[in-house]
Amino acid sequence: MTDLCIALIGCGRISGHHAQSIQQTPGIRLAAVCDIEKSRADEYASAHDVPAFDNYHLMLKQLDKIDLVSINTPSGMHHEHALDIIELYGKHVVVEKPTFMRPSHLDAAQMAAESAGVRIFPVFQNRYNKAVDRVRTALRQGELGKIRTVSVRLRWCRPQRYYDLAPWRGTFSHDGGALTNQTVHHVDLLRHLGGKVSRVNATMRTLGAEIEVEDTTVATIEYESGAIGTLESTTAARPDDFEASISFVCSEGLAQIGGIAVNELQIFTPDPVACTGYSEDFVGIEGHGAVYGYGHSAMYADIVGALSSDDPYPVDHEDCRDTLRLLHAFYRSDEAGDWVEVDDDAESFRLGRADDAVSKIYRTPA
Repeated sequence: MTDLCIALIGCGRISGHHAQSIQQTPGIRLAAVCDIEKSRADEYASAHDVPAFDNYHLMLKQLDKIDLVSINTPSGMHHEHALDIIELYGKHVVVEKPTFMRPSHLDAAQMAAESAGVRIFPVFQNRYNKAVDRVRTALRQGELGKIRTVSVRLRWCRPQRYYDLAPWRGTFSHDGGALTNQTVHHVDLLRHLGGKVSRVNATMRTLGAEIEVEDTTVATIEYESGAIGTLESTTAARPDDFEASISFVCSEGLAQIGGIAVNELQIFTPDPVACTGYSEDFVGIEGHGAVYGYGHSAMYADIVGALSSDDPYPVDHEDCRDTLRLLHAFYRSDEAGDWVEVDDDAESFRLGRADDAVSKIYRTPA
């Protein structure tokens, strides 16, 4: 089988992890890198012996052998970049979190992909973690019994200098706050592990930085099953990151996943010994950030399977859309000052709103 050829656009920190994961995955190889700041692309190009570009239109016109493109640009640009790559060049796309800023962006991209005969592969790498998989199995098979309460706690530190790194950071149009940027994987796990969320009641504040988005959210959650939950998300903790966990109090036991990237099975009462076997040490990962874990390699293996053997990719359109709808429900609740139904197709008027002035900074002319 001929290896799939993939290009990366956006050469920030996460792209280094993508590049390493691609190298570790049979059946796919890195073919090019692109960033509007050419020096950043040059760095990755030199490390991986591939050509560098500062214009993805030029890259895709010159390198027609590329099969798919991994989009690692600012979150608010994912929609525009994905549509360009799908509609103009007919390439599959891999899209980093939070996939798109709005469910309607995902729907538009999906329609374009179906028309072009290509695929969209959302990135939810933490679903591949051993601890996450073990708890999901236990919940699905009844080992923990019925879920009674669910709790997410993310207590991280992002000082003003973090938001000052780039114009897109700390904006509703292109970033979102702590819930969208830092806590989106836990938002996904609320439903991936806990099941369907029926409604939420959220309060948001900006407490630790001068930004337009929230850096703190406290929310109450009701599940369709009758379970209830809480979410606490903040980047206003000081002076460091302290905790990022999700826990399940169930009729037959308790499970808690924590660590730097939900990589540690910290409590598992049905089988306490499992905590060792189903925890992974991400701190020792070389290169570009232990926070990203090992899941990207498994994800790329699934992408290879989906494109070469028609194996199902584990995150389909509706699955991704349901996570984006849940994310928007938290913002809509804060905007309404009341409970909101997650199934409502309404979207937050803030999150993912258009801001052409910021988009122009990151827009690549054809």
